[in-house]
Amino acid sequence: MTVLFCPQYGIVLDAGSSHTNLYVYEWPAEKENDTGVVQQVEVCKVEGPGISGYSHDTEKAGPSLTQCLRQAEEVIPSKQHQETPVYLGATAGMRLLSLENKSAADKVLSSVEKTLRSAPFNFQGARIISGQEEGAYGWITINYLLGNFKQSGWTKLLHSLKSISETSGALDLGGASTQITFVPNEISSGSPDNLLYFRLYGKAYQVYTHSFLCYGKDQALQQKLARDLQTVDNSSLLDPCFHKGYQRTINISDLFKTPCTSAKKKEFPFSQLYLQGGGDYQTCRRNIQKLFNKTSCPYSSCSFNGIYLPPLQGDFGAFSAFYFVMNFLNLTSEQSPVALDKVASAIQSFCARPWHEVKTAYHQIKEKYLSEYCFSGAYIISLLENGYEFTEENWQTIHFLGKIGSSDAGWTLGYMLNLTNMIPAEGPALPPLSHGSYVGLMVLCSLVLASVILFAWLLFHKPKCLQKGIV
Repeated sequence: MTVLFCPQYGIVLDAGSSHTNLYVYEWPAEKENDTGVVQQVEVCKVEGPGISGYSHDTEKAGPSLTQCLRQAEEVIPSKQHQETPVYLGATAGMRLLSLENKSAADKVLSSVEKTLRSAPFNFQGARIISGQEEGAYGWITINYLLGNFKQSGWTKLLHSLKSISETSGALDLGGASTQITFVPNEISSGSPDNLLYFRLYGKAYQVYTHSFLCYGKDQALQQKLARDLQTVDNSSLLDPCFHKGYQRTINISDLFKTPCTSAKKKEFPFSQLYLQGGGDYQTCRRNIQKLFNKTSCPYSSCSFNGIYLPPLQGDFGAFSAFYFVMNFLNLTSEQSPVALDKVASAIQSFCARPWHEVKTAYHQIKEKYLSEYCFSGAYIISLLENGYEFTEENWQTIHFLGKIGSSDAGWTLGYMLNLTNMIPAEGPALPPLSHGSYVGLMVLCSLVLASVILFAWLLFHKPKCLQKGIV
């Protein structure tokens, strides 16, 4: 008699700085502890800004999620709505708002919670997650989807023989923050704040992670403009990180309202900045590199701003804006990573194209996003090469990932796996080899043993046809 199991579902909302995504995950109830079983079955992008964008109209933050929640209701069978957990994690946009205006941040979360409680699902919480959590959950997601946590005996042997890192590092880039997370070969005892410890499927992992608030691509641009503004004599700025012919008007007050730039705020004799594109990649790179303070390092090695970074180790999956920007620039080859010099050359060529040509070629893309791809491409290569010190050689270890299988690379799946305890600390009591591998090994051993016995018999009982020198 065959027993049929209904799939189970979970919902995670990723409330980022620029927008919110809702993800629906599904897994067979009887296999919830197996690696690679959970899969993404739906993603819905919420219309409008991220929830932190409702700081001046907080009661609208929650209702903005309604359309995507209704989409989830259609995907998940109605009889399972009440048992489906729904989580919301807010990232760096809300971290910044909480620093800037905690009362507004609390009201936004309250509005969001009210909407989620009114949905037919099992509400499990809406909160601002830390940068360290964001990095760790992204690392869990990609290694879960790649099947790195639960390995067969053969795979473990292969890793040990070839000294291959068992896990992949995670590189995450959002609008307001960026994270680097990996299992290093060596750890400095001087920076325990950057270390996390996990026990997954019976194996212990010591993970390095750090989140740089204000170094997501949008806030990095704000930082650069605020820095550039200090050097101008009038209200015009020729910016090498935008295409020639591009123009934008920026309110000075908007530029300094974020905690990422507020320290540089001062009185200017003008209220607006008139930005014009210069399309000069090399100058753009030099300007961006000023964002990374490399002057002092109190540890054996650092990334930037005096933050400890152990030697880079193993492969890295780079996702979120890392992937979206590099994919737009056609630099995400699945066969083999594009070499660093070719990446730089491609971004330089794109930045050199005049704005009218770019606008015509990509007319379907919103102007704000399109205009910033030159800066974002230059920023990504600067962050990875100058910030984290990836070189020509280990650049090849970076794989830009949009999806792994059917699931988006990101922190949301790892978040749900952790909160639902779907990755056990200890592995199941199973033999180190699968049944098929075990049978195959026994057959191989039997054949070898039979060959040895036959060879020994032939050695001591040579047939007459093989004997020489007998008359």
